Amino acid sequence: MKPGKRDFDAIVVGSGPNGLAAAILLQQKGLSVLLLEGKPTIGGGLRCAGLTLPGYNHDICSAVHPLAVASPFFSQLPLHDHGLEYLYPEIPVAHPLDNGTAAVIQGPVEQTAQLLGDDGKAYEKLMSPVVRDWPSIAPDILGPLHYPKHPMAMARFGLKALTPASHLVKRFKTPAAKALFAGAAAHAIQPLTNIATSAIGLVLIASAHLQGWPIPKGGSDQIANALASYFTLIGGTIETNMYVTSLKQLPSAHAILLDVTPKQLLQIAGHRFSSIYKWQLERYRYGEGVFKIDWALDTAIPFTANSCKAAGTIHLGNTFEEIATNELQTANGKHPERPFVILAQPSLIDPSRAPAGKQTAWAYCHVPNGSQKDMTEAIENQVERFAPGFKETILARHVMNTAQLEAYNPNYIGGDINGGMIDITQLFTRPVLRWSPYKTSAKGIYICSSSTPPGGGVHGMCGYHAAKKVLKDIF
Repeated sequence: MKPGKRDFDAIVVGSGPNGLAAAILLQQKGLSVLLLEGKPTIGGGLRCAGLTLPGYNHDICSAVHPLAVASPFFSQLPLHDHGLEYLYPEIPVAHPLDNGTAAVIQGPVEQTAQLLGDDGKAYEKLMSPVVRDWPSIAPDILGPLHYPKHPMAMARFGLKALTPASHLVKRFKTPAAKALFAGAAAHAIQPLTNIATSAIGLVLIASAHLQGWPIPKGGSDQIANALASYFTLIGGTIETNMYVTSLKQLPSAHAILLDVTPKQLLQIAGHRFSSIYKWQLERYRYGEGVFKIDWALDTAIPFTANSCKAAGTIHLGNTFEEIATNELQTANGKHPERPFVILAQPSLIDPSRAPAGKQTAWAYCHVPNGSQKDMTEAIENQVERFAPGFKETILARHVMNTAQLEAYNPNYIGGDINGGMIDITQLFTRPVLRWSPYKTSAKGIYICSSSTPPGGGVHGMCGYHAAKKVLKDIF
C-alpha cells in the first residue's frame, strides 16, 4: 500500500544506468516515478556523438558492455523489444606482446586454455570454477555485503578474488598468460598489488567466456534508449534539462533516489544529513582518472598480431611487469611514458559507426585524479608500438582529459569513471559504513550511484538494490 498522496511516489535524479534501473524497478512495482536528467538527453555514460568527422558515431564514455549483458536485472528486461541489439566480436579480448604474438580470450575456457599452451592447465584450473559458479553467485557479487545464497561457491570465488592480482598471476609461467590476466585486472584502476584486484579480472574474464564482451548496435546510447523506452511504456515519466543542485527544485515525493557521488550528494541534500553521515561522506575517496581519445580512421588498425584485428577490445601494456609498474606509478601521481591502454574497435563489427570502408576506435589510459596532462602522444605511441602504421590511418581525433570528462558527467569527479576508489576499504563500505549503503541519514533520501555497491560498470545493480531498499523501507 502506498503512503499518503504526493506529486510522485518516487523521484530519481540522474538517468545513467543505475538511475534508469532504480526508476524501472520502482515503476514495475506500481509506483509513480519521475526520472530527472540534467542534460538534454538521458544516459549518463551511455551516450554517443559525432565527435570527429561527419558520418562517424563515437561512444562518449562506455563502449564495450560485458556487465550490461550479464546484469541479473537488465537481462530480465525485454530490451530487445525496445531496439537494443548486442553485437559480438569474433574475439572478445586480445592482448598483444612485443614479440608480435597476442594472448586472447575466446570461446569456452577449454579453448582459451588450449591457446595458452604451457599455461593452459593452470588457466583452466583457475577459471573453470569461476565460470561454472558465476550464474549462481553473480546476484550476490553484484550487490551489497550480505550472507550469500550459495556460500560454498562464494567462498571458492572469494579466496581467489581477494588475492592481489600480482600474487594470483604467479599461477602462470608464460608472459602471455600473466599479461592476459593483468590486462583484465587493471580495469580495477589501482595498483595490482592491492588486495582484491583479482576480483575484477575474474569477473570480466568469466563474462567473456559466458556472454562475451559485446557492443550495442548503433552505439552505447542504445542501451539507455531501450531502458528509457521500457520505463515510459510501463508508465514512468522522464524530464530532461533538469539539473538538480538542491532538493528545493524537486516536487514532493515519498522517496528521492540520487544517482550522484558523495560530492554532489552533499551539495544537494547535505543540510538534511546527520553530522556523522556528512563527516563520512566528506572522507570518501575518489580514484584515478582517465584520459580518453576517439579516432576517425581511414582503415582498420594494422595490428601486427592477426588476432587483434578481429578483437573487439585490445589491452595494450605488453607484460604483466610493465602493466603493474605503470599502474603503480599512476597511483603515485605520475604519468607513465608507456601507459596501460584499453582500446575498442566498435566499427569492426558495427559498420553503422563509420562511413563505408572507414573505421572508428576508442581508447583511454589511467592518469592521476584531476590530471591536466595531454596523453595523446603516449596513447598513440602505445597503439603504434603494436600496430606499426597506425598513426598514418588517423583522419581526426577527439580527446577528453579529466576536467572535460567531469564537465561532461559530474559523476566523474577528477576523471574517476568508477564513482570512487574501489579498493578493499571501499569495496563494500561505499559510500559510508552503514547497514544499508543506499540509505542516507535523512528519511526518504537514498543514493543509487556507482558510489554504492557493487561499484562502477554498466550493470544497473547499484540502482536496483537502492530501489529494493526503498520498497522495503517505504512501500
